[in-house]
Amino acid sequence: MQRPLYQMKADFFKTLGHPVRIRVLELLSQRDHAVSEMLVEIGVEAANLSQQLSILRRAGLVTARREGLSVTYELTSPQVAELLAVARVILTGVVTGQAEALEQPA
Repeated sequence: MQRPLYQMKADFFKTLGHPVRIRVLELLSQRDHAVSEMLVEIGVEAANLSQQLSILRRAGLVTARREGLSVTYELTSPQVAELLAVARVILTGVVTGQAEALEQPA
């Protein structure tokens, strides 16, 4: 039995519901990154980053390739970067709206 699309969308957004996973996707939106580079940029323990990368890999959002002793990750689709850019636009609008509301006289 196939799951409804709305359930699949909910699961997709749950996958995005962790700050480390979002930061990983933001970095990979710029270019492919080795795990060692991401550790420096994100500032979490290697085990935590590995766990988050595994979740993103299982969800089909990133792929990994071994290059000698290091592993490099990349986005599976440029649309992931587009989704993050749209989220930024939406959040910027929300924050701007909240700031404007606070500036209104009571």
